[in-house]
Amino acid sequence: MSQETETIKVLIVGSGPAGYTAAIYASRAGLSPVLYTGIQPGGQLTITNDVENYPGYPDGVMGPQMMEDFRKQAERFGTEVRYGVVSQVDFSKRPYKVVVDESKTILAETVIISTGASAKWLGIESETRLNGKGVSACAVCDGFFFRGKDVAIVGGGDTACEEASYLANICKKVYMLVRRDELRASQIMQKRVMNNPKIEILWNHETEEILGEEEVNGVRVKNNQTGVEKVLDVEAFFVAIGHQPNTGIFAGLIDMDQNGYILTKPGSTKTNIPGVYACGDAQDHEYRQAVTAAGTGCMAALDAERFLSAQE
Repeated sequence: MSQETETIKVLIVGSGPAGYTAAIYASRAGLSPVLYTGIQPGGQLTITNDVENYPGYPDGVMGPQMMEDFRKQAERFGTEVRYGVVSQVDFSKRPYKVVVDESKTILAETVIISTGASAKWLGIESETRLNGKGVSACAVCDGFFFRGKDVAIVGGGDTACEEASYLANICKKVYMLVRRDELRASQIMQKRVMNNPKIEILWNHETEEILGEEEVNGVRVKNNQTGVEKVLDVEAFFVAIGHQPNTGIFAGLIDMDQNGYILTKPGSTKTNIPGVYACGDAQDHEYRQAVTAAGTGCMAALDAERFLSAQE
């Protein structure tokens, strides 16, 4: 099979709020960016029903619709959006060599990585079936819909404690399902959930099934020490067992932390490789919001533009 090769100034890998914002800025700067959508065009927001915390949408917006708006705006200024998955990269010399779908080779003068992250799930059928119907991996995004209701959250780390505390501010009761007899979270976060009267921690408990046909109306849990099962009467189920950045393809080529998040130089989107930038959830394990991802997408495009100007 013959290899096609093309040379482009700005290659954007990934298509969530970060990738599309980078594309809007890069195309307005006349850099003719090419964006590859990756395996999930639009990213995590395409599995989010209602987005109510993004500025400029006073009545809220459906996640997929919002990503469609972002895409159209990028295309309007000249971004070429292509469906495809980057399968191989070589950052040893510029222009950088990137292979798409194992067949097409691109030589890119700059690369913006916006591959995002994916929530880790429990992997049970009912979780998939009710995703977006009361099952969520983001309490900050979706907790608001369950004000004054009883909810459950699974996880025992800092994120789970933080999200449980957040939920306790708006919900009536929060059941926290912890698989072991201790939390992995930092001491300060442990104290926060243990001292909150609205949070009930169920130690040594695992989720058997999330109940409900059209929406969550309960969860069946099991004590893994005694084998005793019970049903919690809840209207939402939050999964907070961590995220996995989609950066495997760059492993060993670019500096990352121990969890696979790309390391960027403080106050910028620069990686350890000149002309390669990272934005959005691929480099942010802290905030993970659409609006912060979009902000770093803007930064990445500006960083790439300055780099290219300096080369000339």
